[in-house]
Parts: sequence; structure tokens; C-alpha cells
Amino acid sequence: MSMIVRPVIYQLFVRTFGNTNQTRKAGGGMAENGVGKFRDIDDVALGSIKEMGFTHVWLTGVLEQASGTGYPDRPADPPDILKGKAGSPYAIRDYFDVCPDYAVTPEKRLEEFRELLGRCHRHGFKVIIDFVPNHVARSYRSDVRRELSFCEGDKQDVFFDRDNHFFYLDQSHPGGGPPLILPTKELPDCSGLYEPETYFGRVTGNNSVTWSPSINDWYETVKLNYGHDFTQGRTTSYLPDKEANPGEVPRTWRRMDEIVSYWQEMGVDGFRVDMAHMVPMEFWRWLVKRARDRDAGVFFGAEAYDSDPAKLTDLDVLDELVKAGFDGAYEHPTYKCIQGIYEAGKWANDIDPLTFAGERFHKCIRYVENHDEVRIANPQRWGGAGMEAGRPASAVMFGISGAAIMLYNGQEIGEPAIGVEGFSGNDGRTSIFDYTSMPEFQKWLNGGKYDGGGLSAEQKSLRLWYGKLLAVLKEPAFVQGEFYGLNYANRENGDFGRLEEETVSGHWMYAFLRYDRSSGQAYLIVANFHPIQQFKDVGILISEDALNFLGKAAAEKIAFTEKLEGRNIFSCETKSLTVTGLPIGDLPAFGVGYYELI
Repeated sequence: MSMIVRPVIYQLFVRTFGNTNQTRKAGGGMAENGVGKFRDIDDVALGSIKEMGFTHVWLTGVLEQASGTGYPDRPADPPDILKGKAGSPYAIRDYFDVCPDYAVTPEKRLEEFRELLGRCHRHGFKVIIDFVPNHVARSYRSDVRRELSFCEGDKQDVFFDRDNHFFYLDQSHPGGGPPLILPTKELPDCSGLYEPETYFGRVTGNNSVTWSPSINDWYETVKLNYGHDFTQGRTTSYLPDKEANPGEVPRTWRRMDEIVSYWQEMGVDGFRVDMAHMVPMEFWRWLVKRARDRDAGVFFGAEAYDSDPAKLTDLDVLDELVKAGFDGAYEHPTYKCIQGIYEAGKWANDIDPLTFAGERFHKCIRYVENHDEVRIANPQRWGGAGMEAGRPASAVMFGISGAAIMLYNGQEIGEPAIGVEGFSGNDGRTSIFDYTSMPEFQKWLNGGKYDGGGLSAEQKSLRLWYGKLLAVLKEPAFVQGEFYGLNYANRENGDFGRLEEETVSGHWMYAFLRYDRSSGQAYLIVANFHPIQQFKDVGILISEDALNFLGKAAAEKIAFTEKLEGRNIFSCETKSLTVTGLPIGDLPAFGVGYYELI
């Protein structure tokens, strides 16, 4: 067996994970709607997650954010600089602290977080937290490390200075000059003004250079400066290299290194980096090296989108982040393609151009849900296909490469995110801005038993299936093997999931091979994305070239056994695979087969 550990990440949003409150008043406060606590993530919960096959837990949203809930040692933030009463977990108020909402005793919140880290580590998990390098809350000020607050010492009379933490607006910028006018005037309890920015203003986190940002801007945040004026283009090669001493780098670089070091010393094992493509690659090379000097195994995963014009490279930003030292970056293109089969007229064949030779193919982060994306089970999204669409989507998305896998809490039982929860509206997502809870996920919580006692038979089956899939994906063929697509060879194959009105195959069906030369292990994977159509008498052509890829061209027969459902072993003459194909019988709607060659 391979000694390579493939990261299998469970994204756990602390605010909602353990919340058993069922009020769910739209825009309600913490006292009304409840909130998850660090203590809710107890040994029983962690044991159940571990049993499913996860290796890492991403504790989402633990850093202290700007919030409408006040505490004796921390007043509430003005509603003008908030999105939602709970506040966005990506509008950080103090990088050196955790959200007091999640502590039973708020003044002991760091102590309670350390206890949670200890529980996670005892269960064998690596713990990931958010790192939000591109922007902070407008109200940012560290109470834990006051001497390391941003803004102190900035030159506020210039737009850009290499060692400023922020970008400061001047009279020439759109919007009419000070004061800063926020797009919140018509919202309850808001004035459209933020008193500290009466006489100066700062650029928003999404690079909006204006005194009057719109409701679509990240108006609650301010952009951090890494020694590069983003208005002057993407060229950042003049910045220091990864060997630079701290005294030679821009001031924000040093501050961020202090932050990462602080959490590493506390026991955090890795970071999910928010909007990593908006920060210079030179900084990442420098920071990741320093973090790995402290802990060689520290995990860095990037949320990044090559299509975003705000990226700071002319090259493919996902490749550049891997070169800079990241363990992986979001494989968003493949996710959008698979979602597009249900929503945008895409075909399964459209996955093929997204499979390629190169380091990133096996060093990315693959998901079909996360907090930024819509829920598969939402009736208004994914073509209304429902939670079962997660089976073929995950079987293909997770199986085609050896990259890190990420699953979002609630995905495994079909949480649908129906209705308005507050600021986020009815957008098919579980809100990250509001105090809320997950009604279907609560059935798995079962009052804190974490035993799924309230789940339907279909939900229990889905969760069990995800566990089986994750177990198979730990086999050598998937951890360190290579990929070979079969859809191209089956486009003219009428037995490959073709509907009557179609002239080629590959709309709803996708098939591929995974093969590990060192162990000799090989798998054939096939998935039916169609929500209602069962395909009968499916045959999958395996070309001569594919047989050579498997090292099986000279074999007289090849035997197969299906591993997800544990079906009986059957064999097929090798020469027939290239002519009539492998007969796998009927493949139901959302059906998946993981056939090991033996």
C-alpha cells in the first residue's frame, strides 16, 4: 500500500455545525437563532467524521470577525460595516483571536479553541483554519497583539506606499471625496457612514477605488497592500524573493508571517487561503517557505480563480500557486463543468479538456460543495436534481486525480439551504453571514448524539455511500495513479448512455481509468449523471491504447469487481473490449460503478 497521504478535508463551519436551535428567524440574533460552539465538536462528532475517512478538518470561520454581537471586552460593530448580524467570517477583526460567539465562556475563547485543537489531534486529524490575506474588516484592530495591528504608522495622505498596510483614497478618486459613503443607508439602523472614515477612505477588498462603493462590492472590508500598486498592472517581479530577510520585505509581509507563525505555534496544521490569486506570487513563495521552515508538513490550500481579472499574474494562477508552494488550489473549472451538466447545457464530454498532464492535475483541491457554492440538494439549483446528484458528481470529481478532496458539512446528508436566512437571501447557500442552523443536518446531530437518528433512509444511504467512496479513493490507483479518459473512444458507441434524440454519446455518462504502475492496481470508473434515465445494457469500449496504458494488451481475459457496492467478480475477453466493449449491464439514474481490475 502507498505511504502517500491524500488530504481528505471535512469543511466544518463552526457557526452552524453544532447549532441545534430550530428558530431560524431571518436576520435573527444569536440569542434567537443560536450558534454552534467549539464544545459541540466533541469526541463523538469527531469520531463519526473520522470513521467516514477524513484526514483533515477545516474549522471554517474561527478567526474573530466583525460582528453585530457585542461582549464586555469587545463592543459590537456598527451595522454599516457588516454583512449580516453575525458578520462575514472573511471580514477579520483580529487575526490573533477567535470568534467569542463559539465559546461557552467568551473571555476564555482561546483556551476553548486550544481544547478543540487537542480533541482534533487526538482523533488523528490535521487541523486547517482560514487565512484571509487580501483584506480585513474596516474595524480591524488586534486586542491580543495590539502592537501588530494594521494601519499603525501608515501614511494616509498617499494612495500607495510600499510599507503602508492599506491603500488610501484621495480627492481625485470617484465618489466625491470624504466622507466614505457606504451602500447601507436604506438598511435598518444604518446611516451609510462609518465614523472612523469621515476624513479618509480606503480601497475595498475587491479593489474598488471609490468613496462610494456599491452593494455588490466587498464594502465591509479594506484591501491590504503587499508592496505592489494593483492599479499599475500585474507585474510584481520586482518584489523580494523567497530568500529575503524579514527586514527586506514590505511591512505587510512581516505582519502576515507573524500571524501564520502564531497559529502554527498554537498547533494549527494548515491554512485554507482566501482569494490567494489577489496577492503577489513573490509573497507566497516567501511566506510558504518560512512556514515550512517551522513545520515541513504545514498544509496550504488556495481559493483561487484564474478567470478573475484581479489575479496578480499573466500566467495560469492555479499553476503559479502550486509553483509557489501550495499543496493545491481550487479546481473550480471542473466543478463548474459538472454543475453545468445540470444548469448550463454542458456534456460530460466537456470534462475531457480539463484533464491534462501536469503537476496541478494531481495537486489541486476538488469539491462539489463549499460555503461559497450552492447546495446540490437545493431545489432551485443543479437543475432540481436533488441530493443524489452528489453521487456521480463526487465519483468523477474526486476520482479523476490524486488531488485533495473536500466535502462541506451537510453535503453528505443532502442539506438543501432552502429559504431566506438573512443577508444572503434565498440564494441556495447555507448563509455565512447570519445566525442560522441547518435543518436536515440537525437530523444527523440528533440533539448532540451525532448518530443520524433523525435522518431518512435515503439520507443515511447517501452518507454511507460517501464513506464507501472515500475508502476506495485511498487505494493506490487513486492516490498515486494516473488518469486515462474513455469518453473520446465512446462517442460513437450507441451503448454508452445515448438518448434517442442524440447522435453522439457522452452527454450524461463519463468513464475513465486510474492505474498505479508501482502496485499494478487499476480501476475503471463509470458514472451516469442523468437524474431520471436508467441506461440499459451499457457497454464501455476500452481501446488498444487504453489497454497498453494498463499494461493489459497481452492478457487473454480481464476480471472486474465493483468495489462501492461489492458486486460479484466477472471477466471479459480482452479482445472484445476494443470491439463490443465491457458489458456492465444497466446503470440507473445517478448510478456509479468503481470496477477494480483483478
